[in-house]
Amino acid sequence: MIVADSSLFFGFDDYGSDCDGIRITAFLDLANQDEMTPLSRLEKYAASDNVFNRQIVARGLLDVLRAFSDDEKDFLAVMETVVRLSEDTEPTVRAELMEQVPHIAMFLQENRPSFPTAFSKYLVPIVVRYLTDPNNQVRKTSQAALLVLLEQELIDSTDVETKVCPILLDLTAPDGDDDYKIEAVAIICKMASMLSGEITERLLLLRFCELCSDGKLFHVRKVCATNFGDICNSVGQEATENHMIPRFFQLCSDSVWGIRKACAECFMSVSCSVSPEIRRTKLSPLFINLISDPSRWVRQAAFQSLGPFISTFANPSSAGLYIKEDGTLSIRQPEFGQIIFCLSVTRAPSASSSSLTFLLLLTPPTTVPSSTASHLNLHGDHVSDLSTGTISVSSDPETMAFTAAKSSYLSSNRASGLSLGSTNAADIFNSFVYWRTPLPDINFDLELHHAAVEDRRDQTIYSRAGTRSEGFTTSSDLERVLESLQAHLDDPDVQGRLGILAEELDVIPQPLLDQYLSMTDPSRAQTVDTEITKHCAYSLPGVALTLGRQNWHCLKNTYEMLASDVQWKVRRTLAFSIHELAAILGDQLTAADLVPIFNGFLKDLDEVRIGVLKHLYDFLKLLPVDKRREYLFQLQEFMVMDNSRNWRFRYELAEQLILLLELYSPNDVCDYLRHIALTLCSDKVAEVRWISFKLVVEILRKFYATSANSLALNFMNELTVRFCHCPKWIGRQAFAFICQAIVEEECVPVDQFIEHLLPSLLSLSTDPVPNVRVLLAKALRHTLLEKAYFTGVENAHVEAVEETVLILQSDRDRDVRFFSSTEIRNNPLNTTSSFIN
Repeated sequence: MIVADSSLFFGFDDYGSDCDGIRITAFLDLANQDEMTPLSRLEKYAASDNVFNRQIVARGLLDVLRAFSDDEKDFLAVMETVVRLSEDTEPTVRAELMEQVPHIAMFLQENRPSFPTAFSKYLVPIVVRYLTDPNNQVRKTSQAALLVLLEQELIDSTDVETKVCPILLDLTAPDGDDDYKIEAVAIICKMASMLSGEITERLLLLRFCELCSDGKLFHVRKVCATNFGDICNSVGQEATENHMIPRFFQLCSDSVWGIRKACAECFMSVSCSVSPEIRRTKLSPLFINLISDPSRWVRQAAFQSLGPFISTFANPSSAGLYIKEDGTLSIRQPEFGQIIFCLSVTRAPSASSSSLTFLLLLTPPTTVPSSTASHLNLHGDHVSDLSTGTISVSSDPETMAFTAAKSSYLSSNRASGLSLGSTNAADIFNSFVYWRTPLPDINFDLELHHAAVEDRRDQTIYSRAGTRSEGFTTSSDLERVLESLQAHLDDPDVQGRLGILAEELDVIPQPLLDQYLSMTDPSRAQTVDTEITKHCAYSLPGVALTLGRQNWHCLKNTYEMLASDVQWKVRRTLAFSIHELAAILGDQLTAADLVPIFNGFLKDLDEVRIGVLKHLYDFLKLLPVDKRREYLFQLQEFMVMDNSRNWRFRYELAEQLILLLELYSPNDVCDYLRHIALTLCSDKVAEVRWISFKLVVEILRKFYATSANSLALNFMNELTVRFCHCPKWIGRQAFAFICQAIVEEECVPVDQFIEHLLPSLLSLSTDPVPNVRVLLAKALRHTLLEKAYFTGVENAHVEAVEETVLILQSDRDRDVRFFSSTEIRNNPLNTTSSFIN
């Protein structure tokens, strides 16, 4: 313990070092024997030889400033004392002072009209000076204080530019101290997200780029690599591409594996800050290098970032999806007026029959980019330059004539300057337009040519839409096209590459997709990461969104492999995100490909089933009505668990059942959901019972909202028999709670409640268990009698309720009397939790 000055009888001298957590400012109020003023006493203790006294002064500065804030002269004198205290030779005093600076800054901000320049004049120089303090604790404290001040926007931009940034630039100079440089570059990186992009680019960007190439300290380069994405996001796309990307290439090829690993971890943030062209042409090959890095740790980080990096290639508009303002993913519905090219490939049972059809969607008029209509893979073959019109190739002559007629009509409309958006829908689809011979002034010449490619897998056929000519395409021309295509379709190599590859659709670079698909390879678990399949499963919805539902077949096999993975954590990850994937794929693909996997998850471990259960409503609402009804039979299976003590599983089931009520008819609710709800109302855990009472209320609301009054009546009678007449007191207590919830939510007409539930409820006044009577007292006194119906003077039912309340007020149990009294609302102990448990 530090001994205080013997001349000090009051104030700090009576406190030892074990009182560090106490803020003491009583010396301002005590009448000192020397009759010193509070300000003089403050200055005396601030200059005391006792270190502990000076620490206490620093700790109590905020209260001191509040005490002197009414007098400007005294306030400025206190600030001068703060400046002198900041020059204290004892590091603990300086560190204590710096800890108080953010609090003092907040106070000065609140009183800015009275002291507009106090913070900038007195405190900012102290913070900046402490950044170069020789004591490590003081420097760390000042760095933390500076970041807090910037985050709370307590330092104006002028002080940042003229006071903070210059000292940081000095500390990060090439000839600067190594320790200071490492700390300063960390501050610069953290400041970037708090400052405007203009300030960061003008004052700090060039120095940051220099630090990325610091050949002396790899610690500096690692800090730069770790925070590279934040700097890119701050300075914007142009500065990132001009200044940052070259440095990023250097860091990705650094000799220290930790720096390359940091680059892999921030790759997604960097990718979000560049143009699609740079992302594809430069970052994509760079990322492939990281995936094949000699260091296992770098490869591990790269594979973990692969899915997020692929997601930066996403174009939700072309995938038929968009993000709402609330962040949810929604399907973009086609509208009338625009042509979108989509390829449908159908293989008939016979190997000699194939149907290759271009589908026509009518959405708002827009120009379809040639890149979108190009590079389509027909069972491994290419069809390119489909920049105009709609082409159908089919073995059925009637289908060919039908589609050719539509193509001719659309082309003639464009030739005459007409827009689909201005054409009547009945005119487009009338029989004359569909079945007449195509107009002879517009046609499509199909030109086929073969090209040899280095990869044996890619035997390509190019179909190019030619210019208008005087002739027009006949069915025989299209038949010749089909015959030419058939030879390639029968090739075994082509048959092994069914579907449209992402590279040919120009969505993402094919090497990235190949690497992602290889994450399920068992060898990856040994050479990269034992949990690599979990990372693959985690990012799969983002990759699926990027590719779009039309390319789901690229991921289908991978998804099925992940769904059958031996690690339950992988299956659990898929279970938690299957509803998001269903929203991306749409109802048809969901029913065909996801429903079987969903059914498998329903029979899995509880750790996997909870993921399905938590989003059960979100998934089922995307299914057709007939498919949705099939799951009514399986809901009861959620009541069977591996561990009966896992009550949160049943709680989640009750929550989901509340949401599922809107998806099913009253009869389905009565036949399937009602039994589950009644079982949950008798659960051993109070939390499960409470949420189940809400489920019962919503079921009754559903019945009456759909005019299923007979079902509601039967359900209320069942509640009475099952709970009000239950031999166990907890069941009778549940009945009182359900009745209270019904009245509060007003889900049942009052006359129905009075006729079918109120008599049974009032009969609980003679229940032998006090906890039941407690719930009854609260339900009557503070729920029923608060409703307008029961406040009428001439209401015959009010008298019965009030008589029951009077009986409860004279109950032998003190708690029953307490909850039935009129003073309960003013009592802070107005709770029934202890009686319900």
